[in-house]
Amino acid sequence: MTAPFVHASAFVDEGAEVGPGTRIWHFCHVNAGAVIGAGCSLGQNVVVMPRVRIGNNVKIQNNVSVYEGVELEDDVFCGPSMVFTNVTNPRSHVSRKHEYRRTLVRRGASIGANATIVSGVELGRYAFVGAGAVVTRDVPAYALVVGVPARQVGWACQCGEILPEIAMSADDATPRTTGCGSCGSRYRLEGNVLHPEGER
Repeated sequence: MTAPFVHASAFVDEGAEVGPGTRIWHFCHVNAGAVIGAGCSLGQNVVVMPRVRIGNNVKIQNNVSVYEGVELEDDVFCGPSMVFTNVTNPRSHVSRKHEYRRTLVRRGASIGANATIVSGVELGRYAFVGAGAVVTRDVPAYALVVGVPARQVGWACQCGEILPEIAMSADDATPRTTGCGSCGSRYRLEGNVLHPEGER
């Protein structure tokens, strides 16, 4: 893989780690202590704060700030102008740097444009957050959530297509199955947990 590309208008502080093949575009700022993996793309005006960890092949679109306490695993997508937070009850006159809460975005999750992720939540693998949603609690793997506050309205395939409707009742002990009409992947729903078929 090629060396990282950093646009002339961007700043990457000494002490930041940037993996091969990563592209950092106009007016970005990557702070010392941040770790960014290989093959990532940071669009215009992205800020990555100290001690943030970003995996491989992560796409961060324009105008996103990734604050301390946030961790993005591999293959995460962050849409334009989406928002992370890291403090629950901020006040300008009260320092809360010792209260930063961890926000974890698991592998393959997508966050739509203008969505807000409140600090301290976890987005499961391949979860899909709709544009403009406000996420205030954990999102299960493969779940599709929309609205303010965000609520689950279905399931999304690993490829990003919405899966056909299946039962979501936690009282239903019988596993249900569904498949993606686009890529052909098959899934099994047990309670309110979705698994790819063949995975336990």
